[in-house]
Amino acid sequence: MMELTISHGLYALVTLVVILTMVFRKGVVLPTLIGTFLVAWVYSGSLVTGFTSVFNANLTAATELFSIFLIITFMVALLHSLKDLGADQQMIAPVQKFMTNGHVAFVVLIGITFVISLFFWPTPAVPLICALLVPAAVRAGLPIMAAAMVVALAGQGMALSSDYIMQIAPTLSASSAGLNASVIADKALILSLVSGALALSITYLMFRKKIRKPTDPLNKEELKKLPGQQETSKKNESLANHKWRKVFAILVPLAMLGVMIFMIYTKITGGRTGGFEGGDGAALIGGVAVLLLALASLAFGKVKALDRISEHITNGFVFAFKAMGPVIPIAGFFFLGSGEFSGSIMSLGDVQPPAFLFELVEAGQAAIPESTFLTAFGILLVGIITGLDGSGFSGLPLTGALSGALATGGVDATTLAAIGQLGSIWTGGGALVAWSSLVAVAGFCGVSVMELARKNFIPVMAGLILATFIALWIW
Repeated sequence: MMELTISHGLYALVTLVVILTMVFRKGVVLPTLIGTFLVAWVYSGSLVTGFTSVFNANLTAATELFSIFLIITFMVALLHSLKDLGADQQMIAPVQKFMTNGHVAFVVLIGITFVISLFFWPTPAVPLICALLVPAAVRAGLPIMAAAMVVALAGQGMALSSDYIMQIAPTLSASSAGLNASVIADKALILSLVSGALALSITYLMFRKKIRKPTDPLNKEELKKLPGQQETSKKNESLANHKWRKVFAILVPLAMLGVMIFMIYTKITGGRTGGFEGGDGAALIGGVAVLLLALASLAFGKVKALDRISEHITNGFVFAFKAMGPVIPIAGFFFLGSGEFSGSIMSLGDVQPPAFLFELVEAGQAAIPESTFLTAFGILLVGIITGLDGSGFSGLPLTGALSGALATGGVDATTLAAIGQLGSIWTGGGALVAWSSLVAVAGFCGVSVMELARKNFIPVMAGLILATFIALWIW
């Protein structure tokens, strides 16, 4: 173990500042940038190294995480191209007829929200779901608040906390501690289903007696509270051939279903090189999305496609950088705490690089109780705290790094990382705190975001606690 230095203490101080800043719901980009500069300067003794390390840390993080930006870009661009054709509405329309009553609508809304959010991420999917499915659910007798809770819990909680298809969250959790992202994804999927099942069950019990019959006159009154439904513009509808809307409404779900089945098949059979997952899985999803994007753009208009596809990709990049941009400097700071990256960030050459975070934890190991229970719930608490910034993703490099450092013989680092990931995303991804993308759900459903966050609190916390117990039991 490397001897602790002043720079180790400084790294610990900045980490504490980052956590406290998140507690007060403020951005943590500034403290991580300043922290990276100070730690590198103090450790190397060179002011110049301090300056270059800030740039190198961000460059390292951007290089490691750029595949994430690409997959978000292509999936969002595909969704925009489907909107051009009206195929996004066509995909959802058949589902509406299954909502025969409020109880069935509750279950259908869960399933569709979960599946769409797995492939397209919940934030881009929220307008589509709230515009087309929520009115149908309310018409069937489901209270608006119940519908809003389902969209938030099933999409921005259960689907996003596993992020099993795009695997952006597992990659962030694994990146700063050198863990296996696909293993984290597998565990996070199971835990997200456990936490989601309990949270949604509690939600159903909360509203079971308030669900009305489809013929109840109050349903029409509730519908009036919903904001105007988003519709494809007449201009786009006139340009889009009706046949192509139907074709892509069928083709896209089938293509994504095929990708999911193939990935599951290779995971089970160990085909290829032990499974088509992780980075390969993201590449497969992205490649299929690009081809579908190109075909949808051509269907919109052969000449117009040349410019339209560029617009969609540009919009996809804008969305990706808005969603993930702040993560880069945060991840850069925690990469600096890893021995795998610190050497290149500070340009140390052949000198043994420091692993600030791991060495701090190792030095204080004697003071940490040897309890898997305390360790697991400690990581969950850190995840919840980091989620208070309203992002859900910015704290994943921290929970991942701490998971690698705190792992003991009683609990695996990937299990801890999955627990931390759930805590962070369920809190800040749009299910619990009012200043997150939960605002979008509340806005499209026409309910108070503060009231929605308050009602989500007990279901979410109960689900996270149960998932942590299950993780300790099975792993």
